[in-house]
Amino acid sequence: MSAASQTSPLPMGASSKGSAATAATTVWKPRANRWAVALTVTLATFMEVLDTSIANVALPHIAGGLGASADEATWVLTSYLVANAVILPASAYLTTFMGRKRFYMICVMLFGISSALCGLAPSLPLLIFFRVLQGAGGGGLAPSEQAILADTFEPKDRGKAFAVYGIAVVCAPAIGPTLGGYITDNFDWRWIFFINIPVAIVSLFLTNRIVEDPPHIVKEVKEQQKKGLNLDYVGFFLLALGFGSLEFVLDKGQEDDWFGSRLITIFSVLCISSLITMIFWEMRQIRTGHKPILDLTLFKGRNFAVAFGLMFVLGFCLFGSTVLIPQFVQSLLGYTAEQAGLVISPGGLGIILLMPLVGFLVAKVDARILVAYGFTSCSVALFVMLTLNLNVSYSYVAWLRVFQASGLAFLFVPISTISFAGVPPNKNNDASGLTNLARNIGGSVGTAFLVTVLARRAQYHQHRLGDHLAGSSLPLQNEALTMSRYLHDKAGMAYSLAQGRLMAQGTVMRQLILHATMLAYLDVIKCFAIAMGMMVPLVFLMRKVKGGRGGGVH
Repeated sequence: MSAASQTSPLPMGASSKGSAATAATTVWKPRANRWAVALTVTLATFMEVLDTSIANVALPHIAGGLGASADEATWVLTSYLVANAVILPASAYLTTFMGRKRFYMICVMLFGISSALCGLAPSLPLLIFFRVLQGAGGGGLAPSEQAILADTFEPKDRGKAFAVYGIAVVCAPAIGPTLGGYITDNFDWRWIFFINIPVAIVSLFLTNRIVEDPPHIVKEVKEQQKKGLNLDYVGFFLLALGFGSLEFVLDKGQEDDWFGSRLITIFSVLCISSLITMIFWEMRQIRTGHKPILDLTLFKGRNFAVAFGLMFVLGFCLFGSTVLIPQFVQSLLGYTAEQAGLVISPGGLGIILLMPLVGFLVAKVDARILVAYGFTSCSVALFVMLTLNLNVSYSYVAWLRVFQASGLAFLFVPISTISFAGVPPNKNNDASGLTNLARNIGGSVGTAFLVTVLARRAQYHQHRLGDHLAGSSLPLQNEALTMSRYLHDKAGMAYSLAQGRLMAQGTVMRQLILHATMLAYLDVIKCFAIAMGMMVPLVFLMRKVKGGRGGGVH
């Protein structure tokens, strides 16, 4: 009897369904070594994420070098973030017209060329323009890289691949201030842009040799080319207006007193109206069979929707705390920019050591448990940070950051793995673009929240502490009298008792402002801790990933 006759007969229609199922589960494998692909895309990731924070400490040098004010120099950061936010969610859409590899290489090339132009910029307006180009190039990198990893690795190995990628995403913001401070202190601020050029060249070379598009991307590009270039101009305009306005509001809100400013109010209305209009427009595009800029149908999946929210909060607390700690030690403890960067560097080292372990565990353990542990650990670490005071040592602050970082290591990889579970391969780019958007917008909101709450709570605590230091306060009078006598007697009578009393009162006022600011920092840390803790119950709204492997969901 032939092999064919030994095979059980199939019901009518089962053959085609079985073939479809087999095709769906067939994993495409690149010709190059998968880990070589992972390291290649991680190289550009590190370069791009590093650039979001490396320029922060160089702003005073940039302002001085280009004859601009400190406020004008902040546009160097804002312009990059705005362009980044616009391109991030649109990257999947653009990939379908030119192929993922080609789009990725164009982004790397644009990032490298614009970095060189930033370093050569003779004026602030030109620097801001080149930063917009740099942000546009950088915005297309992260979604493409995550989608490349999702297609290159089988679901059971994605956790390990995302661990390599996660090291770059989480560590680069921590290393950025240190590297930026060292370069600006010892060389010239222009080198914070020039260092991207060799990295971009190496990335282009390796990408051209190693990375390739999977069959479903090649097929989709061919189909789009047959249809012709039919870009969703309305969707792209609404996207740019919405997220561009949002970034402007977040960056300039506190500086202009939020809704006390007519300009901030106008941009807020533009942001809300354009994003709401975009949602309705994109849903119409989907109903009529056109390719949308944002594939909002992904939010029908519970895992992806919850993972999107978790990634937002991760960005909120990660970027917020990464800005908070260096700012705290610089403004209150007197650290230099380089020393401030070194405080958070041990946390980056801790993440590097833990990421491989997390990549291993995500294939063995329910990813929800890892995420719950990560948020719990971060929340506890932030509550422990409430013990910070004006007399803490460098080692104490550094170890607190290591404690917090140990929790962060358990978040990025499992959340990324869960967000891709059940997503069709042809939507990996869309899923990656949206999750990266969530992290970046979360980071912008977290930074704006930090700046706003810090300023408002410092005023509140200053007023509250000032109530206890009235002119009739006996402790204040005794302190002023003691210091005025000291200045009069010990300084060779250079100061009169009246002058000494005024100087003493000024010293007490400076101490009051210092302690009020310290209390404001603790208020911000408490908010971050509560936000992290509130995510733990939400984790279990997600369905369990089969075998912890990211290949599907129960």
